[in-house]
Amino acid sequence: MRVPVSWLRTYVPTLTATADEIATALIRAGLEVEQVHRYGEDVRNVVVGRVVDVEELTEFLPKKTIRFCHVDSGTRVHDVVCGAQNFVAGDLVPFALPGASLPGGFEIATRQTYGRTSDGMICSEAELRLAETSAGILVLPPDSPLGVDVVELLGLRDEVLDIAVTPDRGYTLSVRGVAREAATAFGVAFEDAGLRDVPAVGEGYEVRLEDPGCDRYVARTLTGFDPSAPSPAWMKRRLVLAGMRPISLAVDVTNHVMLDLGQPLHAFDLATLQGPVVVRRARPGERLTTLDDQDRALHPGDLLITDDSGPLGLAGVMGGASTEISPSTTSILIEAAHFEPASVTRTARRHRLPSEASKRFERGVDQDLAAAAAEVAVQLLVAATGAKAVGVTDVDNRAPRPLLRLPVDKPGQVAGRSYTPEQVTRRLREVGCVVEGDAVLQVTPPGWRPDLTGAAELVEEVIRLEGYDTVPVALPTAPAGRGLTEGQRRRRTASRALASAGLVEVVLPPFVSATTVEALGQAHHAAPTVLNPLSEEEALLRPSLLPGLLAALLRNVGRGLPDVALYEIGSVFRGVGIPVAEVPKTSQRPSADELVALDAALPAQPRMAGLVLAGRRGGRPAEVTDAVEVLVSVAASLGVQLTVGRETQAPFHPGRCAAMLLDGSAIGVAGELHPRVAALLGLPARTVAAEIDLDALVGAAVAMGPATAPVVSAYPPSSVDVALVVDGSVLSGDVAASLRAGAGALLESVRLFDVYTGPQLGEGKRSLAYALRFRAPDRTLTDPEVLGARDAAVAQAATDHGAVLRGA
Repeated sequence: MRVPVSWLRTYVPTLTATADEIATALIRAGLEVEQVHRYGEDVRNVVVGRVVDVEELTEFLPKKTIRFCHVDSGTRVHDVVCGAQNFVAGDLVPFALPGASLPGGFEIATRQTYGRTSDGMICSEAELRLAETSAGILVLPPDSPLGVDVVELLGLRDEVLDIAVTPDRGYTLSVRGVAREAATAFGVAFEDAGLRDVPAVGEGYEVRLEDPGCDRYVARTLTGFDPSAPSPAWMKRRLVLAGMRPISLAVDVTNHVMLDLGQPLHAFDLATLQGPVVVRRARPGERLTTLDDQDRALHPGDLLITDDSGPLGLAGVMGGASTEISPSTTSILIEAAHFEPASVTRTARRHRLPSEASKRFERGVDQDLAAAAAEVAVQLLVAATGAKAVGVTDVDNRAPRPLLRLPVDKPGQVAGRSYTPEQVTRRLREVGCVVEGDAVLQVTPPGWRPDLTGAAELVEEVIRLEGYDTVPVALPTAPAGRGLTEGQRRRRTASRALASAGLVEVVLPPFVSATTVEALGQAHHAAPTVLNPLSEEEALLRPSLLPGLLAALLRNVGRGLPDVALYEIGSVFRGVGIPVAEVPKTSQRPSADELVALDAALPAQPRMAGLVLAGRRGGRPAEVTDAVEVLVSVAASLGVQLTVGRETQAPFHPGRCAAMLLDGSAIGVAGELHPRVAALLGLPARTVAAEIDLDALVGAAVAMGPATAPVVSAYPPSSVDVALVVDGSVLSGDVAASLRAGAGALLESVRLFDVYTGPQLGEGKRSLAYALRFRAPDRTLTDPEVLGARDAAVAQAATDHGAVLRGA
């Protein structure tokens, strides 16, 4: 919001502070003043001149129309060459004397042009920065004093406060709102232009409100309107300084009132209306061409302004082209209404149509202002064109404003400093509240502060106006820390184990596309759909970590990083929950039953750990065994032992997929993506992925009790390899478990390092080679001890799986 300081002073005429002082005070009050712009300081030696005579230079026709004029500046007559055609002898014009300076550093000097001497320049509105463009010379009012400074006459020198308006400060999207803050900050009188007498209702245009999205609609009708009448120079100057482009009188008046008071208005060509104005929701199949010439299909949730012919405009957003003010308009209907913020917000976003009006309605417009704003607009149009106001309609369905209760000592309790009851009451009244009571104040917020909905907002206003800088800065005494929970510690341990395995952690958004979920064969998880997604392509909550991880892998590979190892720990979403019958009220804490119902309405959200591998790992291509080894090491870091089982599951290659088992139940999967899936998603061939239920791992670890530190032996290990021949259906993980059980406490680790199949082993047989490492905590093992433990391990494998020592 750009607020010219001269405009602001019309509300606080006794304010003598400079623009910089005003900006500092507003910042202290909580507003975000980003910059103070200064205009007109580079304009000098421009005075009011009278055109004495005009001579047409015909020798340059028809290529150019050039005129030679004599201009009286009040001290002498100047020769001037000019190309504009919209002035005649006797007109008063802004005249730049030789040596003058115009906006942008443009210097004026006496020069020869078109065979004549030009001793100065007659100025247009654009050259004085009164407008972006202009069709000709600016002709001044006939009563302008000859020779006076145009800068002072037209108010060219001004300062503008550039304010970033936050969503809870909608009232500062008006000069009126900012001026009220300035008056409060400096303790000076505020003269409210929004409080004025309005004519009684009568002979107005018929209006019907058929939807609660509009609770007040004021319509004023004017006849005898002159569409060719220009906007006053002072109004156009204000609009330009406020960042708007002057267009026409009717548009400029409605924009000026909106900037001045904060109430958006709309002007209809009264002759184009057919039947009563009706505010309702859109009907199926309706369309509307808005003022930006876009034909829009309307949504049933759109709140519309209509008549018997159909939609006339999107309520609170933009009007329609069919009722636009035209050069032939002679009668006008002015709309000043109050619309529900949420309805306007949804319509503006649905049609991707942000406007100055919707920006204000979304943040909340003063619900008491409609009649006064319409009256201001009518007075401006009557004064500018001589039109006649002939009718007033005011349909008012507003609900009474809420009565809020505030203990008078509450602001002091929150701020940590004392405020007297007089301070609290005075500050609330400065905001515009009606305050009654003593120990507990009964507060009625003003219409322009719809954000004041409870005691917390009232407390904030008192603290803000007294000054945030007066709140003492003191660190509270911290309560004794409880530290991390056991589950949090275990999850951090798992994350460190993944990082120690050479993987890089990523944190990815939880939104995925249905196409990717289907490609990965995970549609059976019933991923929840987001009602208002950031992207229509990614409208599902992820049922697995793999879609996001694979997309991150693809981005890295596409940027020239072929060797990728990523992991993520996060929640996934499965199912849709049980809808609640009634949403609990926000005025009180939900009951235990209501909390249970709310939890049941949410989808299941288990915390998972996922990883993806591509390219080379440890000097060789990444394999499924790498992912399995990582998951086993993560479980081991938690003191949990996983076993590996066969698995056939999308989206993995059926022969290169393993289930991660905890006490016989599958809690994870690791595998190489099926070639078709990898090709469909554009991933490198033989990409490896894995995912495991971290909640299940952590739960098992917590159930086992506090983790014990491993015994670190100072003695050397003894390693021995065994190759066992088993049936092809026997799982290598089961054989490893038998070896571990048979070897006893001396076995430190067992690792599968080779799988061999060949005709010499026999049909359906394969050889599994394991590296066994033994170590004792208190001594160096002897060969008999090592060989005895090995033989016991082999014997156990033979008993459990019929394993035979290869070569025996």
